[in-house]
Amino acid sequence: MSGIVVVFDFDKTIIDLDSDNWVVDELGATDLFNQLLPTMPWNSVMDRMMKELHEQGKTIKDIEQVLKRAPVIPRVVPAIKAAHALGCDLRIVSDANLFYIETILKHLGISDCFTEINTNPGYVDEEGKLRIRPHHDFHTSSHGCSSNTCPPNMCKGLVIERIQASLAKEGKKRMIYLGDGAGDYCPSLKLKEQDFVMPRKDFPVWKLINENRDLVKAEIHGWSDGEEQEHILLQIIKTISMEDNQFLSVDCKFQTIPINAVHEAMPKALPVPY
Repeated sequence: MSGIVVVFDFDKTIIDLDSDNWVVDELGATDLFNQLLPTMPWNSVMDRMMKELHEQGKTIKDIEQVLKRAPVIPRVVPAIKAAHALGCDLRIVSDANLFYIETILKHLGISDCFTEINTNPGYVDEEGKLRIRPHHDFHTSSHGCSSNTCPPNMCKGLVIERIQASLAKEGKKRMIYLGDGAGDYCPSLKLKEQDFVMPRKDFPVWKLINENRDLVKAEIHGWSDGEEQEHILLQIIKTISMEDNQFLSVDCKFQTIPINAVHEAMPKALPVPY
């Protein structure tokens, strides 16, 4: 399974809400957030909100405690652990920020399952204040994406293209991408025919993919809840492993390579693509 790369979005794909809204709401700053949002990009608003919360006496510890209470989609953590145990290369591509993501992954005990986190920088400065920066510095130049679904601070499609270039050098072949938001549409368009995209049903990326199916080369498998996500993800991994095993059997002059242990850990049937 070392040739399989699984890329997760974070908000509403691993945790079951938007992490920015969760922190703002839980710390009682919703009204100020709503006042600022029409005046600047989302990423800039969140950096400003962290400054305001710091001035109100909210600490990094307060933010961490809120993040640790964030509801996680049921069965996602076992799915991540299973995919990692099977040898898949797991990565995150998210428009949240590094501080949020690392805090939650560590709390869930799955930090070591991921080889890479691509997101907006988030760090604690010398004053003890959380700072949130854009993944791409849109203040100096545009990321150049022609899609109107990508925010100015991050084009996930460009991130996927970079990952794809690195995978070619590493000899890895297949990618599975899971996401929910409009920002997950652009990376879905970058996937190849041998790849898989798992959009969350009835969320923005699901609508965009269904409206533009001819533009999506990857095989599409929608999911609506954590149980369905786990089942489909592990079954896709099983399907890929069986295909690879067939190729290996040919290369080894039809000698069978045992993968029974892998198959026993996975679901028995893959739903028809949506």
